[in-house]
Amino acid sequence: MKLDCIFFYNKRNVKHALSIMACVLLMLEVEAQSNSKSFTSLEMPSNAVLSGLGSVNVSKADYSIDFFQYNPALASDTLNGWASANHLFYFAGTGLSSFSYQHGFKSVGPLSFAVNHLNLGSIEGYDIIGTPTGSFNSGETTLVIGKSHQVNLFRFGVNVKGVFSTLAGYRANALLIDLGGVFVHPTKDLRIGLVIKNAGIVLSEYSPTSKSKLPFDVQMGITYKPEHMPLRFSVTAYRLTDYKVPYEGDTLGEEMNTLDKVISHLTFGGELLIHRNVNILFGYNFLKHKELKLETAGGGSGVSLGAIARLKQMSLAFSRTGYVTGGAYQLSLGVNTNKIFK
Repeated sequence: MKLDCIFFYNKRNVKHALSIMACVLLMLEVEAQSNSKSFTSLEMPSNAVLSGLGSVNVSKADYSIDFFQYNPALASDTLNGWASANHLFYFAGTGLSSFSYQHGFKSVGPLSFAVNHLNLGSIEGYDIIGTPTGSFNSGETTLVIGKSHQVNLFRFGVNVKGVFSTLAGYRANALLIDLGGVFVHPTKDLRIGLVIKNAGIVLSEYSPTSKSKLPFDVQMGITYKPEHMPLRFSVTAYRLTDYKVPYEGDTLGEEMNTLDKVISHLTFGGELLIHRNVNILFGYNFLKHKELKLETAGGGSGVSLGAIARLKQMSLAFSRTGYVTGGAYQLSLGVNTNKIFK
């Protein structure tokens, strides 16, 4: 749905102008990732480790409980009691906040929970002559509950998600599920993941004339660490249901060759294991780079860097991802609450 709003600002309204620009830039970024789909916060990385690995990964096993959101099969019994808090710092105060927790129940076993909120800020509206018309808030909140189960070398999982979106006073809601699986090699540091994401229904539309498109996706990835190398790498294929070019080349004034079309479905990530408890993260998302790069800007779009440090009962991760505006920074903190509240 497209919303047409008229704003008036002068020197006293620079803050409002920056907020408007922030909303536009963030929605353009999300739009570029989602190919004009609704509820696009569902495709944004809520964890600094994932951002550092290229923003898409369905096979990485990590101490962070957040990874169950990307593939519900990545949750495990060893994460019971772990909680995490994450925040993506974007432009002019906009950002994505996320909180996750896993608890082991006697009756049903471990369940994973998450709350994500995409904040696009509060903006004062003005008509064409400068008269205030009130303020509006824009953002999305997602509630997630996940369950996984081990079967020999395989682990399967399911997420149920409710997403509640507000755009300039217009509201839409949806109910979705993720179905995922992971193969864990018995002797090697090798995992292969597959997930069907964001299948569901729209419960209510922004307006009687709008028609929301869910960000449905099928993703498959592999994470592997060679035995004698301090490097773990991941390759993830996504948008596997999009048979055509993921973005319109004519819009960018260029056409994609066959190799570009293939690579546009892949994200590459790596971890340099410099210490038992410290990893350097790096990633490259070719499609994001092609969609977001500008002729007058640097070539950092789609490139991500980060690091994660683990203490006995805590983990701290930081990442930077290149965007048109320069870069977005993300911070994640994980805590084992079993040791704190015992």
